[in-house]
Amino acid sequence: MKKQILILLFCILNTLFAVAQEGMWMLSQLGQLDLPKKGLLIPAEKVYSPDKPCLANAIVQLGGGTASFVSPEGLLVTNHHVAFTALQRSSSVSSDYLTNGFLAKDRQAEIQAPGYQAKLMLEMNDVTPDVLASAKGLTDAVERDKKINAAIAKMTEAVKQKGSDLEAEIAEMFNGKQYIMYTYKVFRDIRIVYSPPLSIGNYGGETDNWMWPRHTGDFSFMRVYVSPDGKGNEYSADNVPFKPKVWLKPAQGDLDDGDFCFIMGYPGSTTRYRSSNSVNWNLNYNYPFSVSNYKEIISLAEELTKKDPAGKIKTASLVKGLANVMKNYQGKVEGMIKTDFLQKKLDFEKEYLKWANSTPERKAKYADILEKEKSQYNVLEKTRERDNVFGILNNLSGTMTGAAGQIYFISREMEKPAEERQPGITEEALKEFADALTYAYNDYYEPLDKAMLLRAVKMAEALPADQRIAGLDNILANPGKTPEQWVDDAYSHTRLKDPEFVKSLIGKSSADLENTGDPFIRLAAALYPMSEDINKVTEVFGANVTELRKDYLDALYEWKGSAMYPDANSTIRFTWGPVKGYKPADAVWYYPFTSLQGVVEKNTGEEPFNAPAGLVSLEQKRDFGRWADPELNDVPVAFLNQCDITGGNSGSPVMNAKGEIIGVAFDGNYEAMISDWQYDYALQRCIAVDIRYVLFVTEKFGNAGFLLEEMGVKK
Repeated sequence: MKKQILILLFCILNTLFAVAQEGMWMLSQLGQLDLPKKGLLIPAEKVYSPDKPCLANAIVQLGGGTASFVSPEGLLVTNHHVAFTALQRSSSVSSDYLTNGFLAKDRQAEIQAPGYQAKLMLEMNDVTPDVLASAKGLTDAVERDKKINAAIAKMTEAVKQKGSDLEAEIAEMFNGKQYIMYTYKVFRDIRIVYSPPLSIGNYGGETDNWMWPRHTGDFSFMRVYVSPDGKGNEYSADNVPFKPKVWLKPAQGDLDDGDFCFIMGYPGSTTRYRSSNSVNWNLNYNYPFSVSNYKEIISLAEELTKKDPAGKIKTASLVKGLANVMKNYQGKVEGMIKTDFLQKKLDFEKEYLKWANSTPERKAKYADILEKEKSQYNVLEKTRERDNVFGILNNLSGTMTGAAGQIYFISREMEKPAEERQPGITEEALKEFADALTYAYNDYYEPLDKAMLLRAVKMAEALPADQRIAGLDNILANPGKTPEQWVDDAYSHTRLKDPEFVKSLIGKSSADLENTGDPFIRLAAALYPMSEDINKVTEVFGANVTELRKDYLDALYEWKGSAMYPDANSTIRFTWGPVKGYKPADAVWYYPFTSLQGVVEKNTGEEPFNAPAGLVSLEQKRDFGRWADPELNDVPVAFLNQCDITGGNSGSPVMNAKGEIIGVAFDGNYEAMISDWQYDYALQRCIAVDIRYVLFVTEKFGNAGFLLEEMGVKK
């Protein structure tokens, strides 16, 4: 009885905590949070309102991250690492904007952010009844999925027909218990305005990544342009700055430990409601393999570009992206092991099964969910090694194989009846793919491309006999040519190095593609049958596991009865929490602010701690202007808060109780890397660059005070 009371108390506390702070909440759920009692000084409808101007109107999804409007002239602030790929694509050895930074002295000098687009949410609507009605009466999970995907495609396509710059997405919440349609205005002309040098924007590099104390000025300014009639068209010299309904005002007051703050942004993905089956798969298989894989590719890139500055620029975005995810996964593994997370999940599930088996009704509905889910993972386990290598062949074996594989796959899909194609394979998707090719080739560096392909082929050669990739037999079983020779010959004879030729292949039949005789097209054709087999297994796994996870959520809700927020899925979310430090270890306390003094203390003059001389001089002269914090007696650089974020939130504005922007979120802390799986009140923190440092660097170091005037910052 005592144990049952403790469990009940735990559930009640979980409910209270969830409603109190934890969570990445949908904007439609703000009414559940009682924000005025938490410290919000503006009405909740000023944060989000479906039919009135609100702060949510200032938030956009940008380049895999988030950004916010900070002026009436379409000026955006985001992270340096969100703008990183745009800077890399615009750079050359003679104009290295990554290393040296970039400043447009006027609008005419602003440069394109190649391949970038921004999406502004216009409305969100619950369309659950319409989506579920499309699969009514169907019991087969795969068939249900197909019907639901078809209904979603039809509904989103109808929105696109209303405007050339409109786009809709129907997002699945709670594993399909709810479906929300988000309608966006899409902007396709984004330009770079100001970005500090790498020695500020990425100060500390991978050494400090995910760490605290942090001294990184991780910010950049970009601008959104539209056609004269307000459409989010592609770049044109005739385009004009977009004028948002709402833009954020930079806070110019003090910020202190304990102050209320909140974030709106586009968090990518969390797995808070997953079972031990998923934890085990990721802890023991997925994360370790990915870490090893990324580490090897990064080492290849660094070795091959050691004496090639142009190659280093070409590969910079790939290396940075892989390094970031790799360290994240390393932290997740360490965190799970350190906290014995898998065992805690198993212990929790023992209690769950006791509850599920406590009545015949519950037993029939819920008792076998976890065992059924485990059987689905057992299917994946049989070919795990092969599928891992096949995934590398498809995604991380170079630009040539990537382009050929995509073109051939799309061709084969388009030859199927529409209802049998993979979701998203449409005529419009062909155009988007063609546009994206330009940017893929912008990052093409042949020495690394060849090395990545050869590595993937060698990994396939080392697979057990029962997991052989048949499509590589003509390479691995060719007595007259080694894999190294095949790769060299393929790169010597392919025409796929020419992006225009590649674009000319899009939309051709698979037979026509095969008749080109191109070695990479032939490779794609040889791999396609296995790709189809793997896709079918994955499709069945995804459909079945989604249904089981939905049932599991039903069970948890019935058991706990708590308010729940859906896992993150790249849709706009709200989170709040106070400015707060943390205790990472015994006798260690991390203060929630860092300062310019700390930048100089870390400075060694060599990467990644090579602070610019101009910045060091400002600190030595104590030339802080109006940006010193009264308690620090220094310029604040970054601060910690308890907002609940994940990947995709990068660039999200951190706002104070009055809705003013006080910082730009850019990272989490290493001690809480398992935050995608669970929220830890003691350890989990969001790291944000202080808006005062953003403005200080922009004005005093970057000599771009005119941007502060545009933002309405008073002198």
